[in-house]
Amino acid sequence: RNFRLPRRILSAIQRLIEGGFSRMTLFLTSSPCDNNVPEGLDLPCIFDARNGFVENLRASVEPGAQLLIIASDPDAFAGNDEMAATFEGCFAAAEIELEDVCVLDRRNAGDAAELVAQSGVILLSGGHVPTENAFFASMDLRNLLADFDGVIIGISAGSMNCADTVYAQPEEPGEAVDPDYQRFISGLGLTTWNILPHYNQVKDNVLDGLRLFEDITAADSAGHTFYILPDGSYILARDGDEMLCGEAWLMHNGVLEKLTEDGEELAL
Repeated sequence: RNFRLPRRILSAIQRLIEGGFSRMTLFLTSSPCDNNVPEGLDLPCIFDARNGFVENLRASVEPGAQLLIIASDPDAFAGNDEMAATFEGCFAAAEIELEDVCVLDRRNAGDAAELVAQSGVILLSGGHVPTENAFFASMDLRNLLADFDGVIIGISAGSMNCADTVYAQPEEPGEAVDPDYQRFISGLGLTTWNILPHYNQVKDNVLDGLRLFEDITAADSAGHTFYILPDGSYILARDGDEMLCGEAWLMHNGVLEKLTEDGEELAL
């Protein structure tokens, strides 16, 4: 039978011949999705082009890469398959060519090492941070990604879990007052930055009778730094450089300050 090496392996061999491997490119997003879908596209969303996201993604993804979507809820099979179809459409609408799209959840978690190795783009889904974190840990994903040299896109909880030490901001009822709820947990170790997503949507939230940012997060920021992003903003880490793209705030030792406006960039 004819044997054909995956395109990503062929690309890696070519890079080795040319003098070395490229480093991983990391997008830490709040949400990269835009619900303003052009007429004629049967999609729930497309990629948000603000702050150069689509342009930077096109420049980072090798044509014909395999996309691996790692679920936040490993047992939500129908939702995970629907998410895969949505993001396959988002890449196509952005004119980014993919060879294949695969979902990694409980159904194929035993193949995690192989799936990571053959993928050029990995998308870490949004969801409940501790639930996703536990699934990642069950597959030893931190070690599986240690030498990954493709593109990783974190979405919401996926971005939060990229940190070395993750701040799992309380989200569900009971978590803010539960003495056993762990707010700082071990993450994937892909970045030192702690991301808090969806600021425009959640900044006025009250959880367990406490204001999410003023009463909970401000106290938790003692000795920590949190980058707070609305949807459409992200941190891009590429070639040793880290850039904050779009509107963002910083919280440190209980103090919240505005860093950037939409359309601006800030080197970190």
